[in-house]
Amino acid sequence: MNYEVIVVGGGPVGMWLAAELALARVSVCVIERLEEPSDQSRALTLHPRTLEMFDMRGLKERFMKLGRPIRTGHFSMLNTRLDFSVLDSSSNYTLFIPQVITEQVIEEHALKLGVVVHRGMEVVSVREQEQEQEQGVEVVSVCTSGPQANVAVMTATYVVGADGAGSIVRKQAGIAFPGTDTTLTAILADAELANPPESGVHSEYSERGGVMIAPVYPDIYRVILTTPRMMEIPKDVPVTLEEVQTGLYDLLGTDLGVSNPRWLSRFGNATRQAQTYRKGRILLAGDAAHIHFPAGGQGMNVGLQEVANLGWKLAGVIRGWAPDTLLNSYHDERYPVNTQFLRNTEVQTRLLDFTPAVLAHRQLHEEWFRHPEINRSMAEQISALDVCYPAAGNVPQHPLNGKRFADFELWLPDGMTSYAYDLLHEGRFVLLHLAQDTKISNELRHISLSHISYVEAVADELPVGWRDVHTVLIRPDGYIAWAISVKQTDISSVIKDGIVTLI
Repeated sequence: MNYEVIVVGGGPVGMWLAAELALARVSVCVIERLEEPSDQSRALTLHPRTLEMFDMRGLKERFMKLGRPIRTGHFSMLNTRLDFSVLDSSSNYTLFIPQVITEQVIEEHALKLGVVVHRGMEVVSVREQEQEQEQGVEVVSVCTSGPQANVAVMTATYVVGADGAGSIVRKQAGIAFPGTDTTLTAILADAELANPPESGVHSEYSERGGVMIAPVYPDIYRVILTTPRMMEIPKDVPVTLEEVQTGLYDLLGTDLGVSNPRWLSRFGNATRQAQTYRKGRILLAGDAAHIHFPAGGQGMNVGLQEVANLGWKLAGVIRGWAPDTLLNSYHDERYPVNTQFLRNTEVQTRLLDFTPAVLAHRQLHEEWFRHPEINRSMAEQISALDVCYPAAGNVPQHPLNGKRFADFELWLPDGMTSYAYDLLHEGRFVLLHLAQDTKISNELRHISLSHISYVEAVADELPVGWRDVHTVLIRPDGYIAWAISVKQTDISSVIKDGIVTLI
């Protein structure tokens, strides 16, 4: 079988990438080792930028119906919560939703777009074909439930590894994965509680240890535990119910009647990042590209956001409106963003200690986070609303270049109102003309490019920084490729040059 793109790994990151590619009419399949989706929800939180991303594809309401908005978040289990309600976003909250449900919504979306999913297949070989007449990648997989002789060979123009920390794609491509090994661990338990906390969500931290408790389903709670003794237990040592009971009793004076665990796991703070996110026709995303201590619930969100960056670029190269070199910008843009994200989780991990010095340091952080400016800055970082990509060097300078595109209400020529994110439902660039410049709009109406939608609109109230905007080009992933000011001279040629050189 031959596809334009093979995605290895059918978790939320791999499936979202496949959906983005299918939206752009790319022939894509997903190869997933598991025969059925996992019932273990590693992630429980969708952050504001991820919700914005889903809003841009018309999916946000599906998630909102299945999750619970929470206006605050935490940094390293500090008592001072991060306030997301002050953020400049139409999604100024986190959404508490089990990963199982997130995966279901994404997979339904992907299947509706025509993504082919091969479940129960484990990839054993990924080899880039070097012959000039056979440019592409060969992927060999075996059936996980049948005899090893049941082998499938597929080829694709590009392969993306979204197959987790132990990525076979990364290993077969020979991409280094430098970083640090686990030095401390914590435990996770999804279980029933006969006597759950009255507040539903509960967090405590002292010299004896730290505990966080939150409801996952009506009868299941997630318990996160870390104590000085637990932190030293190797990651591969199985967690027992007795260990959870003892840990809760030591910290809370009661084990809360914990029983019937659905999932017990021990996780560590190993932190690594792939040396490159691209090697020839092979690319990496999600945990295949970076691993970290799951502090702040950022991991899945970061993976989803980075494949939003990759999807339109891969589609552009395959559809022929972009050169292959555009794929290099995936690494160039996301690697530094993810490096900052890894440093963020490492800082949180350093605060997970129980010595007098670290406990005093935690108190200092709690005091700092009481300052609105500091609290907001960290909330923007955790939620990824602060991500800004380098502006292209061949377009006029403007403060909006490279920044995140925030939603606002528009009036369209037919007199109807629309929200700006609605313009991105098809996953194309949007050339948004706001100046009501008749001469320019007449020229732009004749633009006929498969990857760009031209929209004329006006707004009663523009966001901060938009007052002088004449025309703006918005990328499919919701970042501003370039904006042109009404003060710019020779606007017509500037816009045309900007369209030609947007890649």
